[in-house]
Amino acid sequence: MRLFWDRGYDGTSFDDLTAAMGISASSFYNAFGSKESLYQEAIAAYLKLVGTWFSTILDQPTDTRTAFAHLLATAATEFTRTDLPTGCMIAAAATQCPPTQARLRDLLATQRTQSETALVTRLRQGQQAGDLPPETDIDSLAAYYSALLRGMALQARDGAPRERLQAIAHIAMHAWPTPPQTTAPATP
Repeated sequence: MRLFWDRGYDGTSFDDLTAAMGISASSFYNAFGSKESLYQEAIAAYLKLVGTWFSTILDQPTDTRTAFAHLLATAATEFTRTDLPTGCMIAAAATQCPPTQARLRDLLATQRTQSETALVTRLRQGQQAGDLPPETDIDSLAAYYSALLRGMALQARDGAPRERLQAIAHIAMHAWPTPPQTTAPATP
């Protein structure tokens, strides 16, 4: 998982994989079948071991704005950890690949779509709870925060420090739609 995360699918050679695992080529093929199969397992491991913070935050019983602020702040921390490769393994993976790797491109695109769908779901819950104005374009707001998260991941890969990502997260919350203010009835 770390090799693929750090180097990408194409940047990770078969020799890199067998050396990292300390196994022979025949053992590799017996265990995984192919590099692509191992990559798919690495994506599943990433989602299970590293990516759980995303869904955990969205599932917290708090108002929607607080959940999204926490999501962005946590992304700034997670994307800049020193014990793991920077960024997100899925954010920009397999966006440009040859036709022979279309299955990988589709797999990663599906993962990105599922993340955005989770944002839509949480925003709809918030709208129903009155956290967002009824006229809020939920799909566009989810796309905005999804693009922002991916951009933060890419900035981290490019070496942006945590503080920069935290500043981006702070600014992004200024785009948050505010519910209409209720005014108290005028006293006669």
